[in-house]
Amino acid sequence: MLALLPSAHAARVISIGGSMTEIVYLLGAEKELVAVDSTSQFPAAASKLPQIGYQRSLSTEGILALRPDLVLATADAGPPVVLKQLQQVGVKLNQAQVQHTAENVLEKIRLISHALNLPSTSLEQQFQRQWQSTKTKVAEYGSHPKVLFILDHSGTSSMIAGDQTAAQAMIDYAGGSNAVRGVTGYKPLTAEAVIMAAPAVILISQEGLDAIGGVDKLLQRPGLSMTPAGKTRRIVVMDAAYLLGFGPRLPQAVLDLATKIH
Repeated sequence: MLALLPSAHAARVISIGGSMTEIVYLLGAEKELVAVDSTSQFPAAASKLPQIGYQRSLSTEGILALRPDLVLATADAGPPVVLKQLQQVGVKLNQAQVQHTAENVLEKIRLISHALNLPSTSLEQQFQRQWQSTKTKVAEYGSHPKVLFILDHSGTSSMIAGDQTAAQAMIDYAGGSNAVRGVTGYKPLTAEAVIMAAPAVILISQEGLDAIGGVDKLLQRPGLSMTPAGKTRRIVVMDAAYLLGFGPRLPQAVLDLATKIH
């Protein structure tokens, strides 16, 4: 459920979460932004705003120093004690649930437009048209390649994506098949697991590949060189926020992923 707290006029807004910030810009309310979190890198103008740090390790003092009237965030934001402290001193907080669906993007649009007292019908209709077009194009692919998503932004600890993850949702939307099934969330990469998964495609974020040190270093991870994807060096690389952000660029991100994995 979305927490809807309307604001008569939110003159000073902090947006926490890349997808939330993108929507603020699409609604034409970017002039009300006084700060964003470190995941808000798109559009490029957002990255030039004052930063309040990573969305899961917020500071009460850092946020209050910017004198916000309204904080827009996803349910990922925290720690919870910080959000509670903000509300206790009178800062309006609007949070969107995090669900890896196209419907959730529409919910975010409605929440933010309501909080800012702005119309959202045009943006909603635009998103729905784009989403329908993407679904039609993806349906034309006849195959469902097995895709293994690897999460590793430190370069030292690789995880593979199972069910109920943003990566799994994106793979399914793009007409692929998640190579790791029967496992919930992200689990450590092991040689046994990846060989058993036998992916035709390895999917990784650009940030993750950079942290690891490139494709050659990636394929040195346990078992990867022995998979069909490893043997053919079938590696798909995409920007993390674009791939996993579930924001208004979702239709294009799904279409781009579908093109790359088929």
